[in-house]
Parts: sequence; C-alpha cells; structure tokens
Amino acid sequence: MHILDKANKCVANVALVLGCAFMLLMTLHVTLDVAIRYFFARGIPGTLEVVSFYYMVCAVFLPLAYVEARGEHISVDVFTQRLPKNIQLALYIFACLLGLLYFGMLCYQSFLDAMRATQRKETAMANFRFYLWPSRWALPIGFLAMCFAIFSNMVKAIRLKKAL
Repeated sequence: MHILDKANKCVANVALVLGCAFMLLMTLHVTLDVAIRYFFARGIPGTLEVVSFYYMVCAVFLPLAYVEARGEHISVDVFTQRLPKNIQLALYIFACLLGLLYFGMLCYQSFLDAMRATQRKETAMANFRFYLWPSRWALPIGFLAMCFAIFSNMVKAIRLKKAL
C-alpha cells in the first residue's frame, strides 16, 4: 500500500472515531437528560446547546473524509460508465480537482470564521456562559481531512490509471 493511501486511511479513521465518539456522547447526554427529566422533572441545563453546537457539528463534519476515502459518497455514473477508461479517468480527475477547490474554499473560510470566533471567544445566548468557538474548529478540520482524502484518491487513480 502506498504511503499516501496509508496516511489517508489513518486520517479518515481518526476523523471517523472522533465523529463516532461525539455521536456516542450525544446519545448518552440526551438519554441521561430524558431520564432525569422523566424521574425528577428537571433536565440537564444546556443539553440543547451542547447537542446542537458541539455533538451534531462534530458528528456530521468530521467523518466526511472517511466516506470519501472509502469512495462511498453518492456518485452518478450512468453516462460515464460507457465511456472509454481514459475519459473516465480524466473526468474523475476533473471532479477531484473541483472537489479540492470546493472543499478547499470551505476549509479556508471556515478556518477564518473559527479564528474570528476564537479571538472573540464567541458565545451563544443561554442562561449561562456557553462558548461556541471550540465547535467552530470542527468544520475546518473536517474539510481539511476531506481535501486530503480527495487528493489521496486522485493520486491513487492516477497511479492506477483508472477512475475510482
């Protein structure tokens, strides 16, 4: 296995494990909140904020690279599957370049947003001080991992001389 493929798999797996960890934390937090609300008629303060701004964001954006690394994003190849292999490869590389541009721009902008939020120590309106700025970093991290996965898949396709 090529070194880039190994690094891609490692980054994607770490991102997946982190996404799953946040999903598990969200499940436990909500279950505990419901149980406390049912038995004691009181909930855990801040459950809605933590679930909305931390758990869900991390559970959605971090595992994107894993799905891309495994080639399991939705793709429609009804028209391209009948084209010659070299044209399929060229279209795949073009799609990868577009993906790198798109997710690169998302990564850049979300990085700037995360920097601004961190500098301002961004908070949300709540009955307590609820910091939003740490959750802002999940997006640039997820998008950067996605760019790495796209790049790795593109290099692999070029090396194998076939669209993935």
